[in-house]
Amino acid sequence: MTSQVRLRLLPSTRCLFDEPIQVKVAGLKSKQVVTMRARSTDEKGVVYSSSATYRADGNGEVDLERDPSLSGSYVGVEPMGLLWSMKAEALHKRFQKMSSLNPHVVKFSVHEEEEGEGKMLAEATNERFLMGDGVTRLPVKEGNVRGVLFTPPGEGPFPAVLDLYTLGGGLSEKRAALLASRGFVVLTIALYGHDDMPKNIREVHLDYFEEAIEFLERQDKVGSKGVGVISLSKSGDLALSVASYLPGVEATVWINGCCANTAFPLYYKKSKILPPLMFDISKIIPTESGAVMGKNIMSNPLAEENKDCLIPIEQAKGRFLFLASEDDLNWDSKASLDEMVERLKRHGKDNFESVCYPGAGHYLEPPYGPYCPSSLHGLVGKPLLWGGEPKSHAAAEVHMWKKVQEFFRAHLRCDGAQTKAKL
Repeated sequence: MTSQVRLRLLPSTRCLFDEPIQVKVAGLKSKQVVTMRARSTDEKGVVYSSSATYRADGNGEVDLERDPSLSGSYVGVEPMGLLWSMKAEALHKRFQKMSSLNPHVVKFSVHEEEEGEGKMLAEATNERFLMGDGVTRLPVKEGNVRGVLFTPPGEGPFPAVLDLYTLGGGLSEKRAALLASRGFVVLTIALYGHDDMPKNIREVHLDYFEEAIEFLERQDKVGSKGVGVISLSKSGDLALSVASYLPGVEATVWINGCCANTAFPLYYKKSKILPPLMFDISKIIPTESGAVMGKNIMSNPLAEENKDCLIPIEQAKGRFLFLASEDDLNWDSKASLDEMVERLKRHGKDNFESVCYPGAGHYLEPPYGPYCPSSLHGLVGKPLLWGGEPKSHAAAEVHMWKKVQEFFRAHLRCDGAQTKAKL
């Protein structure tokens, strides 16, 4: 390795998953052309990588905040391009980062511009943590509730958020751990396929979410009046139902969901309150990639015969933030958003805000993870196209993540003087 070439990650080689870093190279020849690479392995052992070609300035330096990529996984000035443009070496894989305990480790390297790999000139490792310093992680198994509670350091009181990352089974900790690192007490819960829960479900009971909210409100450091709820995809309609039928929900974030109850009948206190909007798998369209197009398999929620499935969001006491990707190929999130906005306006409500993201796909997640074009869909049983274009999708995730935190801070106010009585 050439000793004078230096690859630096600023401000530090260790950071939170959702934090940008500055990538700089020094010690190159004036105007030298080099290839920058990033490489990582996820929890399932799938390798992700990206590369981009850069030309050093007159001083032999490359700065990704300033300099454009000339070719490779992306072109133009993209300071975090090496991260979001990483692709899996296998087809139809979604980057798996479910556990919050280990960082996402990315190896950056700079290589001479040659056919093939090119000689490595320098490398640096970036550890991207999901839990900030002092955040505590507590597995929860209380009553029927199964999940993990994340609590920020300090006395509090903090606003409380219930993270519904439920479809597909199991438990995802990434979003919850990052929100806790930003000052929220967050409970992420599983619905099935985790711990001693059933492997699959045929119906959903709102009582489970009610129990989770009550558990969250009892926590010592929680100071908000009511809780926030954050969702994505199928859990979007669950979040709408939670906000519409249960007390104590002050702020609901709906990301790329549906305006109707989908896939499973919804029960509360042993009574069926919403039938499911169903889908027709025979309508999937195969593509050359091996993934299928499934955008039109869901029944139309606005059709007369499906109106019983629509969620009566006008009953909700709290506020909504609706976020929809315009190129969502899982289903038409934008049409659902438009319908919900219309519905609330019709009922004289203004308790909502909405943002649409052109060029973004279905999986809007905390920023700087690899973009996922297609992966296995739990209900369809085949790899599905999620839509979006990597650069626009990455920009949407950065905006969405900031917006979500601002929304919860604005509407989950904590009274600093409020303290919980200790036994």
